[in-house]
Amino acid sequence: MNSHPDIKLPRLTIVGGRPGAGKTTLAYLLSKRIHCPLISRDAIKEGLVNTMEDKGAPGGFLAQSAGDTFFAVIELLLERRVTLVIDAFFPQESWQDRMPKLKQIARVNLVYCVVDADTAHQRMAQRRQEDAHWDEFHNKPVDQKTMPHARYEPIDLGVPRLIVDCDSDYCPNIEGIFRFTKGLTHYMAEQAACTQPSVA
Repeated sequence: MNSHPDIKLPRLTIVGGRPGAGKTTLAYLLSKRIHCPLISRDAIKEGLVNTMEDKGAPGGFLAQSAGDTFFAVIELLLERRVTLVIDAFFPQESWQDRMPKLKQIARVNLVYCVVDADTAHQRMAQRRQEDAHWDEFHNKPVDQKTMPHARYEPIDLGVPRLIVDCDSDYCPNIEGIFRFTKGLTHYMAEQAACTQPSVA
C-alpha cells in the first residue's frame, strides 16, 4: 500500500488499559480532538448482542466474533486510509498476530490508561449502576481488586507508547496526548510533570 512515496499512511491510535481505567472516555475525547472515527470493541459486541438476543459466555463464540469483527473493521478502514482511534482491552498475546498487518497499513501508536485497582473497581460498579441495561449486554465484570497486578501491566506492541494517568485529570492532558498521536515531541514537557506515566 505504501510503495508509492506520495501515499501517506493513516494513523491508528490504540487506546488500551484495564477495565475501568477510563479508556472509553479518553478514546472518545481523543477521537473528537483528532476528528476521526472511534471504533469500539464493546460497541461491536453490543451490536452483536442486539442481533443474537444473547450476550454469550465470557470468551465464547460471541466474544470471539466481536473481536474478529473489530479487527476486520479496523483493517478495512485503514486500507482505505482512514485515520482511526480504537478502544479495546486485549492482553499482549492477542495483538501478536495482528500487529504486523496493522503496522504495514498504518502509523500505529499506543495510548495506555493506568489507574489503581480500587478506582477501576469503583468505575465498573458505577457504570453498571448508571446503565440499567448494562447487564443485558455484558457479562459480569471481573473484580479488579482480586486480579494480579501483572495482568494489567502496560503492553508493549513495538510502537510508540504513551502511558496516561487516568485517576482524575489526564496526565498528560488531552492536548499532550493529541500531540503524541501526531508524532510531535512537544508533549514531553507535560509528560515530565507526571509522576506515574512514562513514554516508551
